[in-house]
Amino acid sequence: MSLQIVFLTLLGLTIVIGGHFVKLFFYEYLPGKRYFSSGLSYRRREILKKYFPFYNLLPPESKKIFENRIRLFIARKNFVPRGLSHVTREMRVLISAAAIQTTFGLPKIYLTHFQNILVYPDEYYSHITKKYHKGEVNPRHGVIVLSWKAFVEGYIENEGVNLGLHEMAHALHLENRIRNDEYAFLPAEALQKWDLMMQKEVELIKNGEHPLFRSYGAVDKFEFFAVAVENFFEKPVEFERYSHDLYFTMAELLQQNPLLLLKSNKS
Repeated sequence: MSLQIVFLTLLGLTIVIGGHFVKLFFYEYLPGKRYFSSGLSYRRREILKKYFPFYNLLPPESKKIFENRIRLFIARKNFVPRGLSHVTREMRVLISAAAIQTTFGLPKIYLTHFQNILVYPDEYYSHITKKYHKGEVNPRHGVIVLSWKAFVEGYIENEGVNLGLHEMAHALHLENRIRNDEYAFLPAEALQKWDLMMQKEVELIKNGEHPLFRSYGAVDKFEFFAVAVENFFEKPVEFERYSHDLYFTMAELLQQNPLLLLKSNKS
């Protein structure tokens, strides 16, 4: 691709014709896909404003970045309906927003390995585990699977149990280990520190003594990470109060701090 084409693909021009402003949008390119470089549509922004608390906490400039990253995420993924006639605009926007919420402090991370997002209306039966599930992440097939009902409940209840954040945390944790363009983006030193602190926390969960994390966090290190991410975003005050070191190690891993957002919105 020539330098001229690259320039045009990344640039939208506003010109004046006969006294009228005309916005020209050129194509941006992704492997196997292309899409217009306009901002997030009005309808999509309204979905975020109405249903996504994290977005509403962001300052104006950060909102623009968040919107653009959602647009890029949607363009890169295949949203596949399962037991649904189609995946709605609302589903695409909010599921993408959950992914960008977890990766917002990590520029250019779009969970590349996970190309397909399967959306079920409710719990679904897995022929692999022979059990009903609300969500899962399958690295072998590059798939994220979600129950839409459970996804919505996670953001409504805001009690530290959030399916969207949980499954996107799994995808993020795994993406960091998969050798592709997004490999090893989590700070290695912080990850080592996290793994050491995790051992003590898992023992507390197993003994029923943990004041914050639910029992599912003791299954393995991946579930612990996902449960911690849920609490990091939904209960940052309680998380930091429980363990300053654990909270700020997570903040270092994800390169963001929800406590600052809460404080800036209260001031």
